[in-house]
Formats: sequence, C-alpha cells, structure tokens
Amino acid sequence: MNNTEAKVAIDGALARARACSPFLRLQLDRFPAIAEALEAGELEQALNRARAAGAEAPNLAAALRRERSALAAALAIGDLAGLIPFEALVTELSDLADRTLHRAVEAAILERTPDAEPRGFTIIGLGKHGSRELNYSSDIDPLFLFDPTTLPLKPREEAGQGAVRIGQRVLELIQKRDGEGYVFRVDLRLRPSSEVTPIALPVDAAISYYESSALPWERAAFIRARHAAGDAALGRYFLEAIHPFVWRRSLDFGAIGELQSITRRIRDHYSQGQKFGPGYDLKRGRGGIREVEFFAQIHQLIHGGRDPALRARATLDALAALAADGRISGEEALNMADAYRLFRTIEHRLQMVDDRQTHSLPTDPAALDTVARLHGLEDGGLLLDALRPHVDRVAAAYTAMAGDQEEHLPLIPEALETRLAEIGFAAPGEARMRVERWRSGKARSLRTAPAREAFEAMLPLLLEAFARAPDPMRAMNRFEDVLERLPSGVNFYRLLQARPGLTAHLAEILSHAPTLADQLARRPELLDGLIDASAFDLPPPLADQIGEFVQFERKGEDYQMILDRVRRLVNERRFALGVQLVTGRSQPLDITEGYARVAEAALNVLADATIAEFEKRHGKVPGSELLILALGRFGGEALTHASDLDLVYLFSGTHEAESDGEKPLRATDYFNRLAPRVTAALSVPTAAGPLYEVDTRLRPSGQDGLLAVSVESFERYQREQAWTWEHLALLRARPIYGSAAARAELKAVIDRTLRLPRDAAQVTAEAVRMRRDIALHKRSGGPFDIKLGAGGLVDLEFAIHTLQLRTGIGLDPHLEVAIAALRDAGSVPVETEDCLRLLISMLVMFRLVSPNSAEPAGASRPLVARACGLADWDALLAAHEQARQSVSELWRSVSAAAAPAED
Repeated sequence: MNNTEAKVAIDGALARARACSPFLRLQLDRFPAIAEALEAGELEQALNRARAAGAEAPNLAAALRRERSALAAALAIGDLAGLIPFEALVTELSDLADRTLHRAVEAAILERTPDAEPRGFTIIGLGKHGSRELNYSSDIDPLFLFDPTTLPLKPREEAGQGAVRIGQRVLELIQKRDGEGYVFRVDLRLRPSSEVTPIALPVDAAISYYESSALPWERAAFIRARHAAGDAALGRYFLEAIHPFVWRRSLDFGAIGELQSITRRIRDHYSQGQKFGPGYDLKRGRGGIREVEFFAQIHQLIHGGRDPALRARATLDALAALAADGRISGEEALNMADAYRLFRTIEHRLQMVDDRQTHSLPTDPAALDTVARLHGLEDGGLLLDALRPHVDRVAAAYTAMAGDQEEHLPLIPEALETRLAEIGFAAPGEARMRVERWRSGKARSLRTAPAREAFEAMLPLLLEAFARAPDPMRAMNRFEDVLERLPSGVNFYRLLQARPGLTAHLAEILSHAPTLADQLARRPELLDGLIDASAFDLPPPLADQIGEFVQFERKGEDYQMILDRVRRLVNERRFALGVQLVTGRSQPLDITEGYARVAEAALNVLADATIAEFEKRHGKVPGSELLILALGRFGGEALTHASDLDLVYLFSGTHEAESDGEKPLRATDYFNRLAPRVTAALSVPTAAGPLYEVDTRLRPSGQDGLLAVSVESFERYQREQAWTWEHLALLRARPIYGSAAARAELKAVIDRTLRLPRDAAQVTAEAVRMRRDIALHKRSGGPFDIKLGAGGLVDLEFAIHTLQLRTGIGLDPHLEVAIAALRDAGSVPVETEDCLRLLISMLVMFRLVSPNSAEPAGASRPLVARACGLADWDALLAAHEQARQSVSELWRSVSAAAAPAED
C-alpha cells in the first residue's frame, strides 16, 4: 500500500472511529499530537508519539496510563485501516504490558528500599499475555514469584510479607483506575491454589507445587508461560525448573483421561450452550476463540513432550507447527487460523467501542450495527454472515477432537461400588448407599433436572475429594445435611465442579469442623467467598478492614440493606478465618486477633449507620457522642468463632444537653434509646443471617443500671461504688468506638480507676470468692473444657487479673502483654506465656472441631495438635496436662495471699 492509499485508509479509519467508538474519539481528542500525525497519514510517527505520551506525566502511574491510552488509540486506527496485521498488533500490546509491568516492579522495590538493586521479584506472563496475543482490553494473567534470599527488604521484614507488598504496589500501579484511566486489568487466579495462596509466591514453593500437586488445566496454562518482567534470571530459573511438568515425554492413559476431562469442562463451563447469533460469546461460545486455543493446546500437550518444535506459545504459531509436523491437517490449520484471526479482530472491535472487557456480540441490533460499521461492514447482519461459517467449522473440529460426553459415575450399584473403591473409599459399600440416597432426588436441591445434571457432573470430583479426606464417611454424612438444606443447588454444584480447590476445602470442612459445616448448610453461599485468594489472608488493619466493609456501599442503600451487607461480609470473613484454621493456613492466635478485628470493624460500620439513621429523627446532642467499650475477649482482641461481644455503652458531655432534631431528647434518654439500636444492629438476625450475640451485663450496676451512662458517671461509679470483680473485668476494657479524643479520655478514666489504692489481700479474697461462684454456677464440661476446667483459661485469667490489680503491673487489656510485664517483674513463671498460647490455641480450635468440648474425632486430632504446635495428639495431651498443672499452681500461689473471707 503506497502513501496515498495509506492516507485514504487512515482517513476512513478515523471517520469510523469517531462515529462508532466513544473511547477512541475521546483518546484522539485527548492526544491531539497523535491525531495530527494520523490525519497526515503518518502512522509510524503517531505510534512513536504514543509510546512517548507519558514522558511529561507527573508520576509513574500517570505515565503508564497515558502511554497505554495513547498507544491503544494509535494502534486501533492502524488496525482499522488495515495497516497493522493482527500478529503485529497483539505483539505490540503485549510488549506494552511487559514494559509497564517491568517499570512497576522496579518502582515498587525502589520505593521501599531506595538503595537496593531491584531483583528477587519476577513476573511470569500467562494466558494471552504469555503468548503475546493481548487484546485492547485484555486482562493480564501474571504469576508473581520471589526469591527470599535476594529480594530487597525493609529491616525486620519477612520476605513473604515484603513480596506481597511489592505485588500489591504493582497491582496498584497497573490496574487502579484514576483520572488518567488504568493500564491493564490484572487477574491473579492462574497462580497455584489461588483460592488460598498469597499474591506473591516463593519461587521454590511454586516449583514444588507444579512438580507434585498441579492440576491438569495448569499444564495447558503453562504452554504459554514466559518471563514478562522483573528479575529475568529468576524467571528463567523457574521456567526451566517446571519444564518437565509442562512437557512430559511419555503420556499414559491416565493423562489422556485428564486431557479429555479438560476439554469437556471447557465446553460445559464456558460455552454454556450458547448458540450463534446476537449475544454470541466470541471467546467462550461453542466454536469460538477458546475452542481454537484449546484445539491447539491439547494437541501440543499430547505431542509436545517428545517434539520441541510443537512448543510454540502463540496460537497461530502452534497451529502452523502442528500442521508442519503432520499432527493436524493443513486444511484444519488454515480453517482454525482464519477463524482465530477473524474472531480476535471482531473481539477487538467490540472492545474498541467503549474500552470494555467484553467478548459478546451485542443483542441490541443498533449496537451490533455499530460494531459492524466500525469494522467496515454496512450492518450487523453482514457481520454475522462473515462469522457464521468459521464458528461452524471450529465447533465441528473441536467436537471431533474432544467429544461431548460428560463423565458420570455409574448408575448400576455394582459398578458404582467398584468405582468408589477405585477412587479410594475404604468402605465403598457404605459410600455407595449414601450416593444412591442422594440420587433418589428427595433433597429439595435435587428436584429439578438442571440441578440433577449439575450434581452428576460435579459428583466424580466431589467423591474423589471425599475419598482423600481424613474422615470420608463423616464428610459424606455432613454433605447430606448440606444437600437437604440447600434451597437450590445448581450454582453450588457448578461452582464445585469449576473449582477443584473449593471441593478439597469442602471435604476438609465437612471432615473436621461441624461448626463450619452447620454454617455452610444454612448458608451455602459462604463457599463462594473462598474463590478469592484474599479470603485466606488474615484481616487487614482495622482502618483497612472498615474500608473493605464500606467499599461495597451502594448508592441509595437503606439501613436494612446495610445490615444485610455487613452480615454477609462479616460471615464470609469469619467463615474464611475458620477455614484457614481447618486447612492449617494460619495460626490460631492470629485467627483470634482476626476474629476480633472483623468484629471491631463491623461494630464501627454498623454503629455509624445506626447513628446516622437515629439522627434523621432526633438529631445530634451538641458536645456529646456515643462511646463503646469492649471487655472480655473482645477487649483483649482474642475472640473465637463463637465468642459473644461484651460491650459497655457510654456518652461524653453532660446529662442536661438536648438533641437538635425534629424530636429532641435529653442526652440520657437519647443515648439510652440509641444504644439498644446499636445492639440490635449487631445481634438481630436479618435475611442475610445472624451476626453476634451482645452481652451488656458488665455495665455499671449490671442489669439494673442504665444501658448507657455518661463518662463522668462511669468514672464516679467505678471510683465509689464498683465491686472488685468489676475492676477485674475492667482490666480487659478497650475503647473501640468514638472519636480519638473521646476514646483517649475514656482510656485515661480506666487507667485512673485501675491505679486506685487497694488492699492486696482484700482484692485476692474477692477474686477467690468470685472464682468459687463461677465454679458453682458453671460446671466444667470435662477434661477438654479449656475455659472452665481446673487449670484452664478462667483460672489463668483470674490469676493474671488479680496480680494486675494488686500490683498495678501490666495494666493492658491484652493478656499476653500483661503476662510479659508480670513475668519481667518476677510475679509469674516464664512458662505462663506458653500456657496462655497453648490454651488459647486449643480453645479456638475446639470451638470449630469439637464445640461441645468432647474429645475430637480421631481424624481431627492430628489437625488440632499441629495447630497447637505439637507433633501429635499424645504430645498435645501431655502439653495440656502440664499447662493445667502450671496454671493451677499459679492460681493457688496467687489465691494464697487472700485475706480471710467474710461470710
């Protein structure tokens, strides 16, 4: 094409872009120098200007976004004009992703460690990014890896923590939207066990995973893997190490079965029976882009282990190599290649319109016409005519290779029992009877044909997970409860089939944790929350956790919707924390803090919402505000899955003040009407389920007192009327709601109260009397009642609180801090800290595994022992006995100082 022809083609492309694509029109107006070069017919000059568009940006984030937007516009015009071939176009977009990621990695490292060499962190490109075939609006699918020995870190920072923070900064630079737009959307779900792993993985751990635990589809994903950014040597090391995982020299019948399973799942879960026409999904539809890609990749997996020439990353290169090697016919390769170019080109047109990540043809005729005209056709009908024969040819070729038969378990009892034995069930007859009962259709979640179809498709995967579970029959029994309670099972069953990792988690939950199993039976949607790998991170700091709860707010959301939303988010987070315990992803002590952080965030969000709702009618009390004090385990930030929230409501200001709303109230009435509403917001079940039980009996004067009193009245009561046991409770008090100044004032009141002069013997005598009363009214549930049993947590807490109040040492609501201070003062033995850690760990584990304090089932005992840091159950029993004896001795020594008790 000569210069004149190119100028005409570009003029036509510019006209179509401005008429049919709001996104391109905006970018051409935004970058006039690029538009000027294009209007002059100078495509290469326009591309060079686009690559330099970020040079004058105020910061890196803006520079990356400007370069992406400008280059997308220039490339789009060249593409529409027919001057940039498909292969060159996608390569340019992929190179842009490499450049921006590399700059982001370097910046993320140097921002944290300015004098360090930016190494030890690498990005492996997967998917279309790995094969250098990106769309205009593609996700990129990176794998973040780090080397703990070379990654630059801050002082006293763990390598895993530093790597995650570097990864988070890269994500922020690449995908966060701001006034400049964004660079690329990022999808991290292709990393190993994405449901449970952090966003950045140690390179050797990732290698170990692919060598031993990876799933069949991950082999297909790594056909297209390459180093894209960051430490190139580290990237090469990883790819070389996993090479045998991807390219196996021998292929047995089991592997062929795995590949057939992949192809069946692709058609079932991505095409979803879509027919060609308006609304057709070019990527996932039957006969679409995904089937071309998998047509090539399946052949590569079968033959590429022995033939390196077939290991091409790009789809078109792979098709050509397969044809050249005689693995597919030349006609098949040509048909697939022509279809792929056309599908991807029309996909680009769809995305050019509004820069949306879409793959589906519009259902609206006018919108379909717009896409057609952008491509240079008169209307949508002609576009469909151009696509149809290619879709038909791809679908036929893919079906001939993969087949349509879905794998199901046998229906004949003898064959089913044989299959269950092959899967690994030790009692296949018992398992068969259970499956037959499920198949009877009596469970309401299996009463429709689509539900039964989805269930049968999921069942082989589920039973394989159950057979590997520590207690297969217990898992099956509890799964039956889930089946019975599910209102509708189609989505649940499809989720399990699509997410093998979730199926494995389900087996562990059902085997070990009746508490979580019961929750899941009532709320199966809780499993959805485990799809995101962040569910297996510990909750973020309080402010960030509050921000997460608030970010889901919707415009026009009413108070009831807020209650439902917070319940849903909190229960998902609490469920995920429980799963972290059951799967060994986090330590029990970290989980107790996590439970408390989630509860505190929920309280802050719900209290804010409740106050805003209350103020609509009653206004505000000038100079006053609500304060909330946490006590007990909540105050000490050591909640379990089943903990209540011990709260005291207070208010600042004077009793005489009056609110300024439509219906004014005096301050005491105002806050005593407001406080029960906050309690209800935290405790009343809604359509989204329950939240927390709230206990307010530790307020001044107990149940006979006002629910909310002024800070001044609270201090006077504590100074003049409170019993010693109330001051013992106050040792775990922590202000958790109110302005910073008001909370600081309340903290000072508590400190002054706890430092009042005391008679040590009298304090001890009253503590002994209170402990005796508890023993009379709350009997121990047996040797595994971690709280109430002799030498249990209650004895330890009484010993520590008595010493705190007697000595004024370690006045902190966190028991571990108090014990450390008392240990340093020589008031408690060194092993007291270990006793606390063990007892808390056992308590939080038993709340999930054995909520009735009975001895856990045999299969769960190793889990509990490992979580508590012991090698096995016998070691745990011995450590527990030793801890109980140590705590009992501590309590005896503390209580020996009591004054003679009064009758």
